Amino acid sequence: MKIIRNILNIVLFVIMFFFIQLVTTFVVVGIQCFFQGIGTQQIMKMAGEGQLMPDSNGMIIISVVSSILTIALFIALHWARPSRSYMRSRPWTTLAWVIVLALGTLIPSTFLQELMPFDMPEDMQEMLRQMMHNRWGYFAIGMLVPLAEELVFRGAILRALLEASPSISKGRGWEWMAILISALIFGAVHGNMPQGIHATLIGLLLGWMYWRTRSIVPGVVFHWVNNTAAYVIANLIPNAEDAKLIDIFHGSQTHVYLAVLFSLLIMAPALFQLWIRLKEPKEEQQVL
Repeated sequence: MKIIRNILNIVLFVIMFFFIQLVTTFVVVGIQCFFQGIGTQQIMKMAGEGQLMPDSNGMIIISVVSSILTIALFIALHWARPSRSYMRSRPWTTLAWVIVLALGTLIPSTFLQELMPFDMPEDMQEMLRQMMHNRWGYFAIGMLVPLAEELVFRGAILRALLEASPSISKGRGWEWMAILISALIFGAVHGNMPQGIHATLIGLLLGWMYWRTRSIVPGVVFHWVNNTAAYVIANLIPNAEDAKLIDIFHGSQTHVYLAVLFSLLIMAPALFQLWIRLKEPKEEQQVL
């Protein structure tokens, strides 16, 4: 019965995650349309036809509001269970290695994305491009979204999967399966193949860090560094959104391979250090 209850909870978590974003989108875009002189009936018709699309400013508002609502709801209903236990252990060196690992994944993950035979939808690319060049876009993408997503996908979904493990396996094999399932869900909710594959691979790392600590703090730090780096690169390098690694390295494929190798040499010691330093908590079910 426990495993069935946990599976139903996971379905509920995913539905509520989407529901909050859907309602927030409808309200924000509806208000924008109203102030543009578009009548209520026309707004409803546009919504039914899937034409109620936000602009970049609207998308920022949606991201901020939906993230805040998600965080508040999941904590208020105890779907995620905050605790200060992990931070009381003062894991500053561990978190420094998390930052190193996040920086080390940037080029290899970009390299893998460029090998994919498909691109992100153009309208989504344009939306992200505009958000990346807006300071409020960073507040949404760089700060609130990492916290909200870690709370949902690791603090609620992966926690529920890990709690089901005694009902399925007495060994540690199920923990890895739980991490994989949560990573696949995390990738699927991004709604497109390039982001989905990237999110799934990153989700494996984030899930592993949550499993070892029962805290979303390492994942939030990793997520924050990853999104912040994307924001900084987009604003420092002209047309970075359209550039490929070979363009950044002035047309030298050799330099691209060396950059990937160098990044892997950063990742390896970071993973080793985290394997040693990420320890399971004394208190069960902690999130923060």
